[in-house]
Amino acid sequence: MPDSLLLERAGPVARLRLNRPALHNAFDAGLIAALVSALEGLAGDDGVRVVVLEGAGASFSAGADLNWMRGMAAASEQENRDDSLALARLMRALDELPKPTIARVHGAAFGGGVGLVACCDIAIGAEGVKFGLTESRLGLLPAVISPYVLAAIGPRHARRYFATAEIFDAAQAQRIGLLHEVVAADALDAAVDRQLSLLLKAGPVASAQAKSLVRDVAWRRDRDAIDAANAALIARLRVSPEGQEGLSAFLDKRAPAWTETK
Repeated sequence: MPDSLLLERAGPVARLRLNRPALHNAFDAGLIAALVSALEGLAGDDGVRVVVLEGAGASFSAGADLNWMRGMAAASEQENRDDSLALARLMRALDELPKPTIARVHGAAFGGGVGLVACCDIAIGAEGVKFGLTESRLGLLPAVISPYVLAAIGPRHARRYFATAEIFDAAQAQRIGLLHEVVAADALDAAVDRQLSLLLKAGPVASAQAKSLVRDVAWRRDRDAIDAANAALIARLRVSPEGQEGLSAFLDKRAPAWTETK
């Protein structure tokens, strides 16, 4: 793994830390490839139950590296398409990762950094964090990350921020749905730890499948199909080893076997 990305393991918790602090953790092709590779590896690691995404230094992520953008401006349309598809692969890998994810957001998140926050299941930010979807200032749009940002903040807010490129703060990010929680900077780690504790008390299979359930229900329009799929899911979970253990533990008034302490 390149120095631009650090992976730390502590029991069932994996931390992915963007590690380009001098550039505010801005993306380039190398960091995107490293993130995709790391996420694909974590997806198949049964020992990992939760992934925390964070940034080293002063910021979470400033979006695209200016030098990288300069190079892409001189590249062909096909090269730009291929480059954008690599970013799309990253966003999808994070959004569909079969593990719960937490974004630990501090400093600033711009452009693709906002996309990373939107792709995580839980997003916690420090007071004072600045956000921006600033692509329109360059005559561009946040097209690749738009499905995930739209899912987080909704079409109405997206129409505003995609067009204006204005900077907004953590309180506004929470109001529009990009952040779940805003805490003082010195309480950020404790807030993340609280979510980790909750996730590690949940059934590993259930918590991993929560996002796919939400995605299926939100995107399907056939209500009969939704009912059938949901009935099949809950039936499968009830007879699974995890479901059997969870129900038995509840009835026996004990903690289930999967319960972990951080």
